[in-house]
Amino acid sequence: MPADVPPRPSGRRPSRSGLLSWIALACALAVLVAALWDRRREPVTDHTVGEVTRVGVAEGDSIPDYQRAAAAELAALAAPTTSGTGDYALVSFTAYLTPARLADTLGATPVSAVVARVPLPGRQTEIVRIAALRLPDDVVAGMAELAVRKDREAADYQARAAAPSAAADPELRRVYDTGASVSAREAAAYRAGCACVYAAVVRDTPDALRALAARPGVRVVDAAPEVRRLDRTVFTPPLPEQRDVVRPPADSELTDARVGDSSEAAPTVSESSPPAGRAPTGAGVPNPGPTS
Repeated sequence: MPADVPPRPSGRRPSRSGLLSWIALACALAVLVAALWDRRREPVTDHTVGEVTRVGVAEGDSIPDYQRAAAAELAALAAPTTSGTGDYALVSFTAYLTPARLADTLGATPVSAVVARVPLPGRQTEIVRIAALRLPDDVVAGMAELAVRKDREAADYQARAAAPSAAADPELRRVYDTGASVSAREAAAYRAGCACVYAAVVRDTPDALRALAARPGVRVVDAAPEVRRLDRTVFTPPLPEQRDVVRPPADSELTDARVGDSSEAAPTVSESSPPAGRAPTGAGVPNPGPTS
């Protein structure tokens, strides 16, 4: 090697591409840390959304079997391990009760809601759930609100019956006329504080629930210790006139179908004022919806 050629340096300068890679990695790490920090500040997601608890009977269920099962569960219900307000229960009655009679039947039992319908023989009427903490005042107030809504529904049916589409279709006109008549009768019944309540949602200790089951007029006390939130619970009590099997009853004005072997007809629900151009239809014994 010539003496005037300098030796090559032993070290290497860092490449430009390697430096950029480290910078990019550092930026990505900073973004990840910021995202995780923001996520920690977000509210925790409730994974129970959409889950529904069902209490009561369903179409096709044997009512005597339901009564026996509910009685056995109530007898075995243990006292809560921690102090609290007790367990929820669905209480069904032997007859339709007025608000005042309801208060007498339940006595001092804490109530959360009641289930009601206007029992028009052979007619479909809507099943409703009324929030009620004070008896009978809250039930009377809830019925007054229902009367106003039913007046609006009757007027809506009457307007649809007068429309040209109904005039050209006698069957559709009959459906609307029937809906107007039923809604008007429901409004009058609720305004008068009718004997329409046939179930209640209560909350009490196991011993108090067992004592309630022995009170006159109480048909079933279906204890539901699994219920935690009423807004995610569906309550379907049996109608007082149903004795053997839960089955979808028929409206004698709108169909020739009959209820089957049951000794009494059990009117079911009709929808609220339907969308334009669609007739109301029955829906068996559906889930009551809150009205107040």
